[in-house]
Amino acid sequence: MPSAPPAAAPDVVLVVDFGAQYAQLIARRVREARVYSEVVPSTMPVAEMLAKNPKAIILSGGPSSVYADGAPSVDRALFEAGVPVFGMCYGFQLMATTLGGTVDNTGAREYGRTPLAVSRPGSTLFEGTPAEQSVWMSHGDACSAAPEGFTVTASTDVVPVAAFENDEKKLYGVQYHPEVMHSTHGQQVLEHFLYRGAGIEPTWTPGNIVEEQVAAIRAQVGDKRAICGLSGGVDSAVAAALVQKAIGSQLTCVYVDHGLMRKGETEQVEKDFVAATGANLKVVDASERFLNALAGVSDPETKRKIIGREFIRVFEQAQLEILQEEGPEVAFLVQGTLYPDVVESGGGEGTANIKSHHNVGGLPDDIEFQLVEPLRQLFKDEVRLVGSELGLPDVIVQRQPFPGPGLGIRIVGEITKERLDLLREADAIARQELTAAGLDAEIWQCPVVLLADVRSVGVQGDGRTYGHPIVLRPVSSEDAMTADWTRMPYDVLAKISTRITNEVADVNRVVLDVTSKPPGTIEWE
Repeated sequence: MPSAPPAAAPDVVLVVDFGAQYAQLIARRVREARVYSEVVPSTMPVAEMLAKNPKAIILSGGPSSVYADGAPSVDRALFEAGVPVFGMCYGFQLMATTLGGTVDNTGAREYGRTPLAVSRPGSTLFEGTPAEQSVWMSHGDACSAAPEGFTVTASTDVVPVAAFENDEKKLYGVQYHPEVMHSTHGQQVLEHFLYRGAGIEPTWTPGNIVEEQVAAIRAQVGDKRAICGLSGGVDSAVAAALVQKAIGSQLTCVYVDHGLMRKGETEQVEKDFVAATGANLKVVDASERFLNALAGVSDPETKRKIIGREFIRVFEQAQLEILQEEGPEVAFLVQGTLYPDVVESGGGEGTANIKSHHNVGGLPDDIEFQLVEPLRQLFKDEVRLVGSELGLPDVIVQRQPFPGPGLGIRIVGEITKERLDLLREADAIARQELTAAGLDAEIWQCPVVLLADVRSVGVQGDGRTYGHPIVLRPVSSEDAMTADWTRMPYDVLAKISTRITNEVADVNRVVLDVTSKPPGTIEWE
């Protein structure tokens, strides 16, 4: 399944992951500073890191003690290569011990918000920030002596060396987590490292991303033709718009109505996307085919793989029809794969396969298309910015994420037409009430899940019922790598529950999922 390599970015910052829960967040914060970044595992040899020609390297935090057996380490050569390096938390302690400083396991721990005293307020990292500021700590070991040649620039009541800097060698470190919002001046400190310490220009902008990807798409596709699976979601719409800008009439968008969409979405896709882009759109009604293929299947991974397989088969049929109508070979398939998709599907170096993602892991091995994935480098917020840059309307760009397998992974159990119709009605009610309450901007995503294989006792119309539960899963997130459940107003929850149990047949109970990610994923399947 060949895929285009990412377009080369002018300035690349590597985030070395030492097992931190915040590694992807660090990468996002670097991107917010308009500098391209990518995450690599700490097991990657230094020579391979340097071969990527990074403009700077950031060492993430991690759960280990630098003195523990088997704890991740770093080759001293990393600090001698002339590349600016910024250590955070565990990465800070690794830098200290590797270069001759002292880190003590004193048992004096700091967790959560901590006052930081800046002793050199005019330093590279702390210029323009207050002498007293709140930072987010999470450590047990503490640095008591900086390496030779380093200047201590901050401390806390517990940690004598909470930050140090070596401008000559362009090496910097802080004991805390500047990437989290609880560190009040953390983003400013990170940007000082990027701009002042590493001398990087902030050129990772939506306009530049569009220019780079348009050039990369033209180089990859050449004079061949491409088709794009348009789901109506943000990712596929922006990917299609990018490819449309690059190759124009060489692209045909194919919207597969697999019967797993939400109420009214098929009609909206046909109207809004074509109006915004002028792209060629071919609509294929394959709902009966998908239902037949999914009959009797309850396992979520199997459902995902069936949906992915059938998508490709429908595309192959669409390819034949397009060939008959237009002639030139259709060799490329456009997908809206995002950076979190790659990481969660095990496609990033050193990552675990959390799920077979609809854009990555669920495709069959015998796929005949070459993949074009112009969003593969991007987080969701960057995709929205690129979409706006391309002129897509807010109704597309600001749409809540919706999975490629659609309602097929929001039915826990076998998928049937009756169950889909039931879930569509419940989902439509939830969306209507969230919009009416003005909560669309606050909620990242609100999956509505049908527990099809579960029945619960209820009382409706003075009689005993035995109906299905519906689960509401409202979450707040920045990029879906982590998420927390949204604290919705009780009156909105009550209205949604009342309407669903009154208006949707065979549903007698509505429950609220209050699980964060991790440990739970956003979708149930």
